[in-house]
Amino acid sequence: MSERQVPFFNYPSVFTRFEAEFVDALQRVGRSGAFIMQKHLHEFEASLADYAGVKYALGVGNATDALELILMADGIQPGDEVIMSAHTMIATASAVRVLGGVPVPVDIADDRTIDVEAIEAVITEKTRYIMPTHLNGRIADMHPIKEIADRHGLKIVEDAAQSLGARYHGQHGGSFDLGGCISFYPAKVLGCLGDGGAILTNDERIYKAAHALRDHGRSDFGVYESWGRNSRLDNLQAEFLNVQMPHYPDVVTRRRAIAARYFEGLSTIPQLGMPVPPDDSARFDIFQNFEITAADRDGLKAHMASHGVGSLNQWGGLGLNHMHQLGLSGQLPKSDAFFESCIMIPLNYSMCDDDVEYVIDVITQFYA
Repeated sequence: MSERQVPFFNYPSVFTRFEAEFVDALQRVGRSGAFIMQKHLHEFEASLADYAGVKYALGVGNATDALELILMADGIQPGDEVIMSAHTMIATASAVRVLGGVPVPVDIADDRTIDVEAIEAVITEKTRYIMPTHLNGRIADMHPIKEIADRHGLKIVEDAAQSLGARYHGQHGGSFDLGGCISFYPAKVLGCLGDGGAILTNDERIYKAAHALRDHGRSDFGVYESWGRNSRLDNLQAEFLNVQMPHYPDVVTRRRAIAARYFEGLSTIPQLGMPVPPDDSARFDIFQNFEITAADRDGLKAHMASHGVGSLNQWGGLGLNHMHQLGLSGQLPKSDAFFESCIMIPLNYSMCDDDVEYVIDVITQFYA
């Protein structure tokens, strides 16, 4: 096993892979003088909506803003409770909290998405929304979640930040009820060169309201009809994303191939707990991340680092229910156990086959 460097994510590759095309994009946008809410953004929104199979896509400043704007468009009220998975970024909860809502974390299922059976137990008279996170490129179990929501008169807002291209029974995240967010943070499967996000929705009411809210509450006629905010995906970032969109299916295919090789090479190690393998039946996962559980996680992490392999403990190794300083809490056995041993290993388009084999060899060596 010859030593090599495999970072958890190769940030320069986001630019260098399309460097010439990005320079051309910069010149196109710069020379046009169309920097905010112009042709390049509209083209990207149309392309994104078509790819996701939804009626509307709306470019915004980031995925957190997207969640907030959907909730604002629907009229969330102070004190409204929102049920969500404990295994999600703090942004999922903060999007609720800054609008006066109350995040209610629940436990995770075996596939690490929200535990459907845990949802009903925490529904109260104040519950208004369920906000599942489509984690690591895998859609949550949406049919039973939708059934619970319909039975209790609740609405669904999807944190689909990590799942562009993932599908559940053929349906894309962000299309099951009010809508969902997509993140274009550079390390996402489709990343821009800075912050960026989008709203996906089939709901015309949500689209029209969010369209105005992202631009200070201004209608298409230039009238300020409500209090809004400034959260617009700028044209330059949109054009960087336009450059990449035609190649996106190939990126997803490559990530699934790397995931399949990880399963082949690591599944026989009894000290590891693997995610759900690639499958084309009920769910089509895009593997935004490859998150495993590992005996002696910290020892493995140190061993990998000593051999040049990067890793990451997602969310800093904390579930929402562990963030007591923010007023969040709860005894969630599966989540608690998971965060004691979870670790993400490198999986991204910049990796060559030798990089993948090296990561497998390093992990195998540790447990051998």
